[in-house]
Amino acid sequence: MSEKKATSNEKLQEEKNENQNPETTEKTSIEKDPVVKLEEEVKDLKDQNLRLYAEFENFRRRTAKERLVLMESANEDTLTALLPILDDFERALKNTKETKGNTAVLEGLKLIQNKLIETLKGKGLNVMESAIGREFDVEEMEAITQIAAPSPEMAGKIIDEVEKGYKIGERVIRYAKVVVGKEA
Repeated sequence: MSEKKATSNEKLQEEKNENQNPETTEKTSIEKDPVVKLEEEVKDLKDQNLRLYAEFENFRRRTAKERLVLMESANEDTLTALLPILDDFERALKNTKETKGNTAVLEGLKLIQNKLIETLKGKGLNVMESAIGREFDVEEMEAITQIAAPSPEMAGKIIDEVEKGYKIGERVIRYAKVVVGKEA
């Protein structure tokens, strides 16, 4: 009987081993899965961290650029409000005739105008160069009217500049108001 028990015990042991092999395989795969899962999780977290870092760098660059633009254009409203005063000075100087009695007044007006222009230049205001004789440019000019060109080569070019244009840096804050010549 002891041999029967031993053989039956061996059979039971073999069955257990066969039954345990899938479990052992599962346990091994379960044991491997946490390692693989952790490695994948670490990889995902590294990727997520890298993306977050890149996003933060883009945010930092964008805000720095916006801050520079804001600093450049901080005076824009004030400078724009002062442009009609510059225009008035220019018109006053054009329409004031020089006589013996008003040369001091005319000289005073010129000094005040120059001081105002220099102060505004110090704040970043740039006067656009005169457009007379140049081709019409939509990026810098506003055509207020068209008149017949005095000569055929002046067709499509600027005949007169009614108001000067101004920029802050490279940005136009007031377009030059011009009269464009058209073919007769």
